Amino acid sequence: MAKDFILPDIGEGIVECEVVEWLVAEGDTVAEDQPICDVMTDKALVQIPAVHDGVISKLYYAKGDIALVHAPLFAMDVAGETTADHTQPETTSVIEHTQTNTHSEVVEDFILPDIGEGIVECEIVEWLVSEGDLIEEDQAVCDVMTDKALVQIPAKYTGTVVKLYYAKGDVAQVHSPLFQMSIAGTQANVVDINDALVKAQTKAVEQKPAVVEKSVTAPVINKKAVASPAVRRKARELDVDLTTVPGSGKNGRIYKEDIEQFVKGEVPNSIDTSPLQTKPDVTKTTASDTGDTGGMRIEPIKGIKAAMAKQMVASVTTIPHFTFCDEIDLTTLIALRIDLKEQYKQQGVKLTMMPFFIKALSLAMKEFPVLNSKINDECTELSYFDDHNIGMAVDSKIGLLVPNIKQCQTKSIVDVANEVTRLTDAAREGRVSPDDLKGGTISISNIGAIGGTVATPIINKPEVAIVALGKLQHLPRFDAKGQVVSAAIMQVSWSGDHRVIDGATIARFNNLWKSYLENPAKMMMAMS
Repeated sequence: MAKDFILPDIGEGIVECEVVEWLVAEGDTVAEDQPICDVMTDKALVQIPAVHDGVISKLYYAKGDIALVHAPLFAMDVAGETTADHTQPETTSVIEHTQTNTHSEVVEDFILPDIGEGIVECEIVEWLVSEGDLIEEDQAVCDVMTDKALVQIPAKYTGTVVKLYYAKGDVAQVHSPLFQMSIAGTQANVVDINDALVKAQTKAVEQKPAVVEKSVTAPVINKKAVASPAVRRKARELDVDLTTVPGSGKNGRIYKEDIEQFVKGEVPNSIDTSPLQTKPDVTKTTASDTGDTGGMRIEPIKGIKAAMAKQMVASVTTIPHFTFCDEIDLTTLIALRIDLKEQYKQQGVKLTMMPFFIKALSLAMKEFPVLNSKINDECTELSYFDDHNIGMAVDSKIGLLVPNIKQCQTKSIVDVANEVTRLTDAAREGRVSPDDLKGGTISISNIGAIGGTVATPIINKPEVAIVALGKLQHLPRFDAKGQVVSAAIMQVSWSGDHRVIDGATIARFNNLWKSYLENPAKMMMAMS
């Protein structure tokens, strides 16, 4: 049985994405969870997986095309299902379950969409509405926390909240009902919602030219025509071509009011009909608005930045931090790396300084296991980890990510180097898997790659320590003979959880770590 895969919500406010690469072709046999294609939104590169075993029967877009959320992305013959007589293909990734209430309005379940690659559940952080509340389309309904970020879930329609399926703190499952609402202005005998969405947004339906009192075809001024499903339905009802409507939202996004003004032959004063003119995604107060000489703009904190803010507040308010600083002479280690760099490059290994820092850290933690532990919230138990899962902070295009290398105690420097390269490349593209972000036991922040010498890093809770690496400097130092020489010096700054780590412990631990880095031969012996 052929089924259309409907492109689900792939991020807050995202209504379209670019097909970057098809990973399958028509006629291919695919397995459940197998990657089908990569799509690019304005936030991240996302991989779309298959939800069934079967055979790909049709790809609705070509590479480089713009795909619409809630429209068919591809079709497949699902394994184990027989073909029946259907006038239209069935759809998978269903958007809503529809039923009716006593007031003849349509009552629908909002299905929690995919909110990140590989994410199957999330925690309800806060409900922003209550049962019985009237809500507007695009109004924030709740905040949910994944292991990557804090995500806000918006309403897709105007109406009344009927039921909240989860309580605050519960774990909600992706592709299951999140809340139920009664949609304003709808009747029980309306056409199927999914069918309307598909017809409104799929490329298979031929668009009609706009008719606005005068039978003249309006020029295309909004090629992408970014709009929500509800707005597209209104445009279809009024027989308006959205590509001719100037949008007042971000990136030219079109709202219902824009369509109404367009039909009346009006254009809002704030809109320039040039396709290059868009409304900023910030609230801005200018000098002319206030009568003052200064102005300001307000920008919401969202996504990874919001998650990081919440995590940092939790860390500094529950962990008593203390900082310890020292300097390391990396002259000998740098010379060793230069000697090995080209040799390993020919084998496809990118040998940076980071693998040496990570491996030396793992070796030192064998002698000081308290650095590889966590404390419970009541401060009554200390858990020691067997595996050294060492995280490294990466400044990615979607915010700060801290992927970690698993089981560093069993890996060689080359193994660690390959993992550093893999995770750094993935993090910078915003495509780190949830498993790579989970389970870290200690972290390294390489702030010196950008600049600065000394820092006061914040511990990545529930870990008990973090180190910040300063920039490498060539400074004058005295050698063993009292002669002034140029040395490659790096400042390092430790932050420790003072509930379980005292100053003497962190100093001894740092001395051992430092000795491995300043004397690479000692590190090699410790690895044997």
